[in-house]
Formats: sequence, C-alpha cells, structure tokens
Amino acid sequence: MAYVYNSFNIMRNKLTVLILLFWVAFNVNAQQTNLAELPKPQREFRAAWIATVANINWPSKPGLSTQQQQDEAIALLDMLKKNNFNAVIFQVRPQADALYKSNLEPWSYFLTGVQGEAPKPYYDPLEFWIEAAHDRGLELHVWLNPYRAHHISGGQPSESSVVKKHPELVYKLKQGYWWLDPSKKGTQDLSAEVVKDIVKRYDIDGVHFDDYFYPYAEYNGGEDFPDAESYAEYQKNGGQLARGDWRREQVNVFIQRVYKIIKEEKKYVKFGISPFGIWRPGFPESIKGFDQYDKLYADAKLWLNEGWIDYFMPQLYWQINNIPQSFPVLLGWWQSENTKQRHLWPGLNSGIGGGEKNSDEIINQIMISRGMLPKSPGVAHWSIAALTKNEMLRNDLLKGPYKTEALVPASPWLDDEKPLKPKVTLADRNTDVYIDWKPADKHDDFKYIVYTNYGGKWSYTILNYKSRFLLVPKVSYADAAKLIQQRLQSISVTAIDRTGNESAVEIINIDDRSSTN
Repeated sequence: MAYVYNSFNIMRNKLTVLILLFWVAFNVNAQQTNLAELPKPQREFRAAWIATVANINWPSKPGLSTQQQQDEAIALLDMLKKNNFNAVIFQVRPQADALYKSNLEPWSYFLTGVQGEAPKPYYDPLEFWIEAAHDRGLELHVWLNPYRAHHISGGQPSESSVVKKHPELVYKLKQGYWWLDPSKKGTQDLSAEVVKDIVKRYDIDGVHFDDYFYPYAEYNGGEDFPDAESYAEYQKNGGQLARGDWRREQVNVFIQRVYKIIKEEKKYVKFGISPFGIWRPGFPESIKGFDQYDKLYADAKLWLNEGWIDYFMPQLYWQINNIPQSFPVLLGWWQSENTKQRHLWPGLNSGIGGGEKNSDEIINQIMISRGMLPKSPGVAHWSIAALTKNEMLRNDLLKGPYKTEALVPASPWLDDEKPLKPKVTLADRNTDVYIDWKPADKHDDFKYIVYTNYGGKWSYTILNYKSRFLLVPKVSYADAAKLIQQRLQSISVTAIDRTGNESAVEIINIDDRSSTN
C-alpha cells in the first residue's frame, strides 16, 4: 500500500511539473507574441526651414508687436504639428546678429526694424520658439550663418554690429553685403563662441549651417573674395597651400571646432549642415552644375566622409528627371560618400511650382529617399512658405507619406543607451481607463509613446515631454457604424530620450493588471 501511495505522489509531482512547464511556456509565448505584435513607431525626420533673413518666413515684417510675432510663430508651429512634422530649422543668426538675448551680438534688425533694439514688450524669441516647438513635439534646430556679417536688406549696421566693432574682420562686397573673413582667427573665435553660447544657454536639439561659406561670386560682382592680405600674411608665416586649398582648410578647421564645442557642452545636440547639392560637376559622372568646392571653398564631401556632422542635408533642389542635376542620382552619390553612416536627409525645393505636379514631385522625392535610405529616412522642406501657401501639397502630404506620426531617427553614435522606463499606473474611470506615468529620469525623457491594444490590434500615440497622463476608452469600434466592438486588452508606455532611444517595454494587461517585460 505504501508503494502505491509513493507511486501516486511521484506521478502527481511529475504532473504538477508538466503543468507548470506548460504554464511557463504558454506565458512566455504569450509575452513574446505581445512584444512581437507591438508596433514599431515610424522613424523619419520631417523638417521645414524657417528663414528670418529679409523676413522671408518670420516675422512677416520688421517692427511687429510681440503679440503679433508670437501669433505668427504659433500659426507656423501649429501647421507643422497638424501635418505630422517633427522638427523645425529656425534661423537665429542671419547676419552676425541675434533673434535671442545675446551679449555677443546685437538684436536682429529683422525683429524690430532697428539693429540692437529688443522686442517690445520684451521677450526672448528663441526661448519662445523652443518651448512652443517642444510643446508640439517638434525638435528645434537653430540655424546660424557663420560668415555673413550684414545683409543688403538688413538696414544700417548699428554701432554694436561686427561691421563697426571689428572692421578688421569684414569686407564689403560689391553687391552691398558685408562678409567675415573665414581665415581670420577673430572670425572663427566669434562664430564659435556664438555657437557655444546658444548651446549652453538654450534647450535646443540641433545646430544648423546652410550653404553660405565663402560667398557666391555674384555677391562681389563676379570678382574673387578680397582676402589677398590675409593670404599674403599666411604665406609670410610659411604657409605652403595654394589659395583655394588654404581657404578650404580654414573652413574645415572651423567645422571640426564647432562639432567639438557642441559635444563638449551637450552631446545630444545634433550638428547639421545643408551644403549646395552638388559637390563638384562630374561627381557622379552625369552631373553638371555649380562647383561648391572651387567657388564656395566648401569641401562638403570631406565633412561627410569624416563624420564631422550628425546629419547631412544637401540642397537637392532639382527634379527627379532633370538629368544634369537628377535628385536620385545626386542622393545616391552622397549616400556612397556617407562612410560614417550619419543621417543623410536631403533638402527639397518644396515650392517648385505648386499644384498637382508639385505634389507628385515632392511626394516622389520623399518616397525615393525612403527607399534609398531605409535605416534613417527623412527630408527637410525649403521653405515653410511652400507649405503655408500650397494647400494641395499640405493635404497630399498628410493623406500620403505623412499620414501617421513619426519619431526622429536615433543617433546611436551619440548615445545608444536606452532611457529608463516610466512608472505606470492605471485607474478605472467608468467607460475609460486613466493612464498615468512618472518619468524615471525627467531630464533624459523627451517624448513618450502610449501603446494601446484593442481586440489584439496595437496602435500608438506620441506625446511630448510634459505629458504625464492619457485617458483612453475601454471599448473601441472596428467600423464606422459602431457595430463591432473591440475591448481594450493591454497598454504600454515607453520613454524616448533626446537622441531617439526608446526605453524597455512593459505590457500591462487590463483585466488582471499583470505585466510582461
């Protein structure tokens, strides 16, 4: 009898173990299924340039009141948010001046109509733009011109202008522009200090330069840049480089210096450049056009090859079937030079004509970019005016490639460490569930994603860094007639940090409040 009893116990224990193993396997599979079904949010950089020089985009004219300036800014940012953009490139230094409170350079003429005069009532435009952009889930990249000292539309240089304070650094060109000499230490020191000051004091996401290095020849009536004395001094001190190579080297040294300065202050702040779209004619072979290497003394290929930038945005302002400057041919060549695998986000001429043809061209360029650069897609639109003025383009983008929200692609060379996941609690609110979370590190979190699972189908919502709760219905409907109900089964909340990393996933099942990691 004892033998039978012991045998029964052995069989019962084995059965218990089998049941436990089955239960574990079932739950592991269920967990893996849940995680496998969790959608990956779309990743794509979607930006628009906002030019302040000559009041191209904002403010609409100098001398507007503070309230008018802010209203115009909010209208632009609201439009970008509504159309699922996620970044804005905002020009804050159009002519060695400032659209922010600076102790280095004067207030911009394009704000008040008088260089050196602050907005009235007082506010800091850059501070306002940053907060308003972040509230809408948009990155804000400050766009600076490192060498333009004074623009022909910029009124009279004030006593605080670099033209008056440091005449030894500038040249007046025949078209009326004043230009800083890129080879002079004083120029490089000033522009580098401006970058450092902004990065240190403002909560920006990127620093951006465009295609203006040494000026275009037409600015000086077709004549060469008037730096003969600077070059003679270089030769006198033993310099051996030819004049063109010497000019390029000055810009190269400055680009490296700026990148280092940014990373020493805030590693997550991205540095981007949008050079002229052609490096040199014949690269690749079918390409014809302007030679930035020889005319602007910008060796943009080198900056990309060496990884001195975090994102590279060549101005590919030509159509797909424009054979001498074909958009996909040029994009493919730049990608072949992207040896450090930085972000390559082409600039598009989004106001190329308007109407259906324009929409088709821009959408096709976006889709080509996605196909050629699947790991880190993205584009920037020149300029925001193309979007505000062309309703058809806005609507076609929103119905097409920008139909869903997207996160900016991550920058793993800056930081590949996941942020800590937020602490999530749920509360019953009759027909709804109140999702509340607390950041594990509020200084690291930049966005949050709330995933919801209705009837086995996941979807997600991207929220800004200030968000701490979301109210979601317990029941959704699979059809417009509300005949097919889908019950909320599970949720998850993750954090996104400043370089685009997403925290670990924790799935909370609604029925039993259990979670899987």
